[in-house]
Amino acid sequence: MILFINACVRAESRTHRLAECLLQTLAANNPGEEIRIADLPQIDFPKVDDHFLDRRTALAGSGAFTDPLFTCANDFAAAGVIVVAAPFWDLSFPAILKQYLEQICVSGITFHYQDNVPKGLCRARKLYYVNTAGGPFLEDFGYGYVRTLAQVFFDIPETVLIRAEGLDVEGADVERILQEKEQEIRKLAGMV
Repeated sequence: MILFINACVRAESRTHRLAECLLQTLAANNPGEEIRIADLPQIDFPKVDDHFLDRRTALAGSGAFTDPLFTCANDFAAAGVIVVAAPFWDLSFPAILKQYLEQICVSGITFHYQDNVPKGLCRARKLYYVNTAGGPFLEDFGYGYVRTLAQVFFDIPETVLIRAEGLDVEGADVERILQEKEQEIRKLAGMV
């Protein structure tokens, strides 16, 4: 299963456009593979507070991992390939992606502790992070955080950054930049 985590909130999102190109290429190279979508702007995430954490801890402690509270975490853990589409906002990514990440970090589903060290339980061998930026892209913030979670908590060995930057710089040929990136994506995704 390919899991598409869509953190794009704009209808005409350039990040979503590149992610769609990637998904189409992955689907063409993996016929019959299910694509499941976590459309984050459509998810009403619960408020993370004491009540939420107590409930999640109690459910996890009793092994009730089929509770709907864990749907996002179960889908993430089951995916073979993960595609995250997140525009570069305020040196990071949209807040809805952080809310999603808080929902999937569940000990017993996506990771567990072994000798006081997190050990990943996820199937995915690759995570693609698709990003567009109006100006220069700073890798250490949004992508760096997701890459570290993928490697340290989830044991996903390979993360791939796909980015187009400088799209809002005066004089930028946005369409040319996006088309060139789409060509790169088609070549890159053919090597899954």
